[in-house]
Amino acid sequence: MSAPRFYHPGALSPGHETTLPDNAAIHASKALRMQVGDAVILFNGDGHDYLGKLTSVRKQEVNALTIEAHPRPTESPLKITLAQAISSGDRMDFTIQKAVEMGAFAIQPIASQRSVVKLAGERAEKRREHWQNVAISACEQSGRAFVPQVASPLSLPEWLAQKPAADALITLAPNAPQTLPQLKLTGSNICLLIGPEGGLTDQEIDMAAQHGFTPVRMGPRVLRTETAALAAIASMQILWGDFTA
Repeated sequence: MSAPRFYHPGALSPGHETTLPDNAAIHASKALRMQVGDAVILFNGDGHDYLGKLTSVRKQEVNALTIEAHPRPTESPLKITLAQAISSGDRMDFTIQKAVEMGAFAIQPIASQRSVVKLAGERAEKRREHWQNVAISACEQSGRAFVPQVASPLSLPEWLAQKPAADALITLAPNAPQTLPQLKLTGSNICLLIGPEGGLTDQEIDMAAQHGFTPVRMGPRVLRTETAALAAIASMQILWGDFTA
């Protein structure tokens, strides 16, 4: 059985002892009932796994000694930024979790015209922190040693005005004239824009097109928002990424 992996946000180096974050400590001590001497793997997003062992296990504090570091080559050759319109309920959590598992490089929550959930101020920041923790948990589970950043929510016009440079700008539209395999990718940086429940409005699709986005369709059926993002990322990884490696 492999050692549990935990995210540690601070600096890590072999031969040094560190204290696990509160949520990791609780999981290790209470859920997994780990003991002193048990093997553990820590990562902080720098692309390495740090192998170590627990040196103390208390109710409120768990310490570990890191022994050695190993590069973790689990990143996709594609750098996919998922601009996901905010969905309701558990859909957004599910989308972020699975997108991270499938290799998404970054997540940008988008407030679109048909988004049911409206976020602003402190509430928006709390949701961002929650989504970032969802991404971290997905990295722990999937073996990724790079942590995709979940950005603060922006309206679609705000994000389009400052979107990152990309080799391909793609959005999904049921009636688009072309499919994903028909696109010719000229580089590895991709921005993927996905609408909420009910999809992007025609006005939003036109706005995205004015900023260089190409509408594509994913087959003859209309996909739910959480299905659309994952189907598109999976297709990209099969066509151009590491799913066939």
